[in-house]
Amino acid sequence: MQLPLIALFFAAFAVGTTELIIAGLLPALAADLAVDIPTAGLLISGYAAGVAVGGPFLSLATGRIPRRPLLLGLMAVFILGNVLCALADSYWLLMGARLVIAASHGLFFGLAMVIATGLVPKGREGTAVSLVVAGITFANVVGAPVGTAIGNAWGWHASFWAIAAVGIGATAMLAFFLPRTARNEAPPQSRLGDEIKAVLRPEVLTSYLMITLSMTAFFAFFAYVVPILTTVTGIPTGDVPYLLFASGIGGVFGNLAGGRLGDWRPMPALIGIFAIVLLLDLIFLVAMVDPVATAVTFFLMSLVGFSFAAPVQARILKGAADAPNLASTLISTAFNIGIAAGPWIGGMALNAGWAYSELPWITVGFMVATLAIAVLTFAAEQRRRVAPAGNA
Repeated sequence: MQLPLIALFFAAFAVGTTELIIAGLLPALAADLAVDIPTAGLLISGYAAGVAVGGPFLSLATGRIPRRPLLLGLMAVFILGNVLCALADSYWLLMGARLVIAASHGLFFGLAMVIATGLVPKGREGTAVSLVVAGITFANVVGAPVGTAIGNAWGWHASFWAIAAVGIGATAMLAFFLPRTARNEAPPQSRLGDEIKAVLRPEVLTSYLMITLSMTAFFAFFAYVVPILTTVTGIPTGDVPYLLFASGIGGVFGNLAGGRLGDWRPMPALIGIFAIVLLLDLIFLVAMVDPVATAVTFFLMSLVGFSFAAPVQARILKGAADAPNLASTLISTAFNIGIAAGPWIGGMALNAGWAYSELPWITVGFMVATLAIAVLTFAAEQRRRVAPAGNA
């Protein structure tokens, strides 16, 4: 594996840990900052909103800056933001510091994806993207739990000091290993109109739609997975972290496998992934009454489900290759819309009287829509390829 890609992996790990850490620190934060749990939870929602809204605007404002120094500058903002979080002594100071980090988050991952694809030969873009995404999944498996443990042992401020230290190390690796001559190091001389046209291309728009629908499907279920496992399946609360850890490991390997699939043929790969995930979602509806069947199915859902991320992002970067700044940044926006929508829809269902055991039906419905979009998109693209040959 190339050292620059390893540096991008660790930087993605640091940034991903910052987004995920709040969930584990929520009770301690609420108590220390004298707010209730729902108010403290807005630190998560606010961050997601900052990523979704701030990233695209920052992308347009920095489109002419060479990518390597811009990426290092974003890491400096990331480190400063975490230092401010560590020093915050009030809720609104912490929220403000989180929003500073969130605004750079979306642009960071957009730049990291574009730079990563410039570090590998043509045809290996999916693998490069998967290594960056692996940093996020590794943050979920290792970063967030370890950060939570640090916060529980030494206070939540220590968690942000630790993340800032990891960020310093990742920035040093990027500065040392990231070459100045990568294929995508210099930004294309594209205008705002070119950036918008690239975003509006069918292959880019449909990819955003697939991201948002599939993430809505996953988080409508995953946001409430603990009460599902404990009250429906009957798994003891103390055993739930082991199951979540195993599923996270499955997600890491699934993401790496998805990178190879993306190097092959992204759309057939995505159709196959979505079809298998839909089948596993249907199986889970039956399996969730048995602990062993639930554990196996849940692991496979993560293994296969996370493999879609690299092919769909590689498809966006390829579709907007001539003006990728805005298109790459909007990837995080698409993910965060789904991350926010899934729990909200699941919560509305619960408030309407649905049982936890019925929530996976929401996942099934959104996965049917995702698969339909993928199949229709592939069919339309095939027709467009055949049409010029027929005209000739």
